[in-house]
Amino acid sequence: MPNSTSKLILSIYFLMSSFIVNDALAEVIHSERSLYRNILVEDKGDLRCLKFNVKTNKTRQSCLLKSQPQQLVFNYTKQLLSGLFVNPEPKRILIIGLGGGTMSNTLHQLLPGSYIDNVEIDQSVIKVARQYFGFLENDQIKTYSQDGRVFVKRAILKKQAYDWIILDAFNGDYIPEHLMTKEFLEEVKSLLSENGILTANTFSSSKLYGYESATYKAVFGDFYQVSNQDNNNRIILARNNGLVEKLDEAQTIVKKNGASTTLAIELLAIGVDAKKLYQSMKSTAIHQDWPDNNPVLTDQFAPANLLNIDSD
Repeated sequence: MPNSTSKLILSIYFLMSSFIVNDALAEVIHSERSLYRNILVEDKGDLRCLKFNVKTNKTRQSCLLKSQPQQLVFNYTKQLLSGLFVNPEPKRILIIGLGGGTMSNTLHQLLPGSYIDNVEIDQSVIKVARQYFGFLENDQIKTYSQDGRVFVKRAILKKQAYDWIILDAFNGDYIPEHLMTKEFLEEVKSLLSENGILTANTFSSSKLYGYESATYKAVFGDFYQVSNQDNNNRIILARNNGLVEKLDEAQTIVKKNGASTTLAIELLAIGVDAKKLYQSMKSTAIHQDWPDNNPVLTDQFAPANLLNIDSD
């Protein structure tokens, strides 16, 4: 009989072997080195994924089921839709960070009358989204190959306004520093309509967590955090004019929108449980999990690469 140490070694061996087998089953159908990153598209059975790194699944940007492309695969894309509980009828939407175009396609499906601007710095990512992920563009859905902050600055000069801004320039372990600072978030806030909202896909655990949280609160006041135990992302959901002053009133509004029969049915059709999504939302007004004295990130103090170290 093998002892406990031998059993542990065998378990690790079989676990590693399964990863090797799974990786071997993935077929790379597109690979290129763009100006900014490595880009790979892999097929594994019915699953197609966009990756920005050869070695790890942590940098998968978008995945779709080829047989059911309307179904959302990643938890964070489902969590981003929590914005509809706060602002259920946004007319103008801005998405910074394209990936495979999943979020844009989903929002067009849910909100066919809305206008969507997608901003992606890497022209190669746009090309791959169009060719391999069915990224839809039309008179209501536009794509701009620009740095996100440059686009925001130009939009401010044009006096544009958005009802919903989505920040998704997150590749799994890195967000560009200039898209995390107080100054940038203030610029983004100035682009929001009076009742506009912001959702940001970001870190759920790193030494950057407290700094980033403090920065968002410094600009937007209290916000919702949307997360669960199934992934390493969290969604920050903030309103331009802050959360409703009375917390119980705010919760009633969110719960009412989340429980809307029409919305719940539409979300369920793309693999999102509205009740579960609502339950994953926590307001920082009653649950703040970082110190009050945490410094904020600014254009002069944004050491993101140094701070982004997994917590013990």
